Amino acid sequence: MKGKVLLISISLLFIALFLLFPLLVVFSEALKQGIDVYIAAITEPDALAAIRLTLITSLFVIPINTLFGLMAAWAIAKFNFWGKSFLISLIDLPFAISPVISGLIFVLLFGSAGFLAPLLDDLHIKIVFAVPGIILATLFVTFPFVARELIPLMQSQGTAEEEAALSLGASGWKTFIKVTLPNIKWGLLYGVILCNARAMGEFGAVSVVSGHIRGLTNTLPLHVEILYNEYSFVAAFAVASLLTLLAIITLILKSLMELRFDRHRSENQIKEGESV
Repeated sequence: MKGKVLLISISLLFIALFLLFPLLVVFSEALKQGIDVYIAAITEPDALAAIRLTLITSLFVIPINTLFGLMAAWAIAKFNFWGKSFLISLIDLPFAISPVISGLIFVLLFGSAGFLAPLLDDLHIKIVFAVPGIILATLFVTFPFVARELIPLMQSQGTAEEEAALSLGASGWKTFIKVTLPNIKWGLLYGVILCNARAMGEFGAVSVVSGHIRGLTNTLPLHVEILYNEYSFVAAFAVASLLTLLAIITLILKSLMELRFDRHRSENQIKEGESV
């Protein structure tokens, strides 16, 4: 009993020191000079441009990663094909590479002295130090999230329901819409939430390819860094509080998705037991 109390106390102390206390510091520093200064910090032109760019990046990244995650997970979990292990390794690649290194790779490929620079110059396309580079870098570091959430889920579900639907005459597309998608919807939403949180909070890769151009290529994390380096601490914490709120909302949605997913899995297990 004493050991249980000790472990719970240590856990609560850890949460207080490394989660609750930093949250309190962020919001207290953001509101240090009053609500008017706080609102001014998050509504000034550079901050609004950073918010807008962060949202634009997420609007591009999330649909692409969702589509890729669905296709990759469906292929890996439901079919056997040559190169399956290699595809799984590619999906896990962003977890093994530092975001800074991935950003550097994009610079070496698409920069002014990069491998594809002559072709891009002929086509008058600018990627590095522009919005396309930020989207590509964010896309790379976030694309495993949806796939990695769906692969084990779809593998555990097996292929029996899809095979039954196909044997009854359903097309492959109809089988996916009517059978596969309803079974994975909560896991899919969970993966999308995690992908969105990482996309909005990504710093390393975006920092390398953005060029830190105020009002043009700064996302919210980069804008916080610039404000802090300029000793605009209140403004930095004010903008950082937006990312903190995003993190809190993400945790709440993540917990709700986990509860919903566990409930859905329990209901399916009960139905399977009754059918047996």
